[in-house]
Amino acid sequence: MAKTILIVDDETSILTTLAGVLKDEGYRVLTAQGGTEALKLIKDDPPSLVLLDIWMPGMDGIETLTQIKKDSPLLVVVMMSGHGSIETAVKATKLGAYDFIEKPLSLDKVTLLVHHALYQQQLEAENLNLKQTIERRYVMVGESPSIRRLREMIKVAGASNSRVLISGENGTGKELVARAIHFHSSRSGQPFVEINCAAIPEPLIESELFGHEKGAFTGAMAMKQGRFELAHGATLFLDEIGDMGLPTQSKVLRVLQEQRFTRVGGTRVIEVDVRVIAASNKNLQDEIKKGTFREDLYYRLNVIPLHVPPLRERKEDIPLLVHHFLRELSAEQGLKSKAMTDEAITLLTHYDWPGNVRELRNLVERLVIMSPDARITEDEVANALADQIPVEAFNPPNDFSPRSLREARAEFERRLILQRLRENQWNISKTAEDLKIERTHLHRKIKLLGIQEDGRD
Repeated sequence: MAKTILIVDDETSILTTLAGVLKDEGYRVLTAQGGTEALKLIKDDPPSLVLLDIWMPGMDGIETLTQIKKDSPLLVVVMMSGHGSIETAVKATKLGAYDFIEKPLSLDKVTLLVHHALYQQQLEAENLNLKQTIERRYVMVGESPSIRRLREMIKVAGASNSRVLISGENGTGKELVARAIHFHSSRSGQPFVEINCAAIPEPLIESELFGHEKGAFTGAMAMKQGRFELAHGATLFLDEIGDMGLPTQSKVLRVLQEQRFTRVGGTRVIEVDVRVIAASNKNLQDEIKKGTFREDLYYRLNVIPLHVPPLRERKEDIPLLVHHFLRELSAEQGLKSKAMTDEAITLLTHYDWPGNVRELRNLVERLVIMSPDARITEDEVANALADQIPVEAFNPPNDFSPRSLREARAEFERRLILQRLRENQWNISKTAEDLKIERTHLHRKIKLLGIQEDGRD
């Protein structure tokens, strides 16, 4: 669809000439001979860009620009004037004008300026969309008391400029917390720079953090900026910092103290303003006792400590996470939105998820892709769990060796139902309510799976 350009000028000849040129360039063109008419057109038929003359009878260009930016702050406006001055141009720019062009107009310059302005508008829209996508991707899902407290602490931590140390098991969402802190900070418009300290060999991590000069070591063919330098004015996330070697810890400590460093092989001192957020799945106090982590670095990082609870401690969030992942993953895979039965979700809540939220998301992704129907059933979840969960997680008899996924699923269901029956003192109605299935369906399952009421199997 062609972009729409609105030309606002009290001179008919300029309206006619500009309209003809821009139509030849493939644009749809609207014209107005005054500010009042232009504002009505913008309301009724919003354009992509406005070419606005400053000197017009009645409502002049500056007044019109002010109202446009009040009503449509993202609309691109280019000012035109045959009696321009630096003062007027500065005023128009402060009010939000994209650019200022003087009369007599160069038609080539006008078309080029329009092209550049629309291209920048497209980039800004894409950037906004990308930012919103990233924010949705890293949204913290859950209404358990621990997650509510964590969200409140994130807002408080984000408003400050202090260092944060995030602890938690693998897969709990430590990076998500770090990004949320960044989004709530005054640095949110700047990059979120991250480095996984466990993924980079010790001989290379210093160069990754601080950069290097050309020829600093074999293979250093050009100067390279490090993460601290790239994060100037922004946020640096040091993930799995517990895996960082002691020599590098010493250098990071010095940078935190002094906010300056030199690149590997360099002599120039580089000063930076970096907010550091660190995370670890290890107990750093235990690592201090072992002598593998510096105590002084720990206290430098641990200004605001945050702990991300494992999924097994907030199982009430599993249904919310499942629904969130179903929507997100269906969209990512280009599939129609899928749902999951209540019985299937209940089955997921009875697993301890050693891989935490990451493991749950991976399982839901597999089900979204592999399930042929729009509604994922209890049987499909049981099959997926039987395939994913190690045999020992079922706590089966020593002589049990499943020959198929169906047999493994049946054993999983049998152990789960037996556990719930024992917890409810063999109250069938209460157990059926816990498992979110009909009482008659539970009776059939008990009979089919050979569960005896004395608990012997």
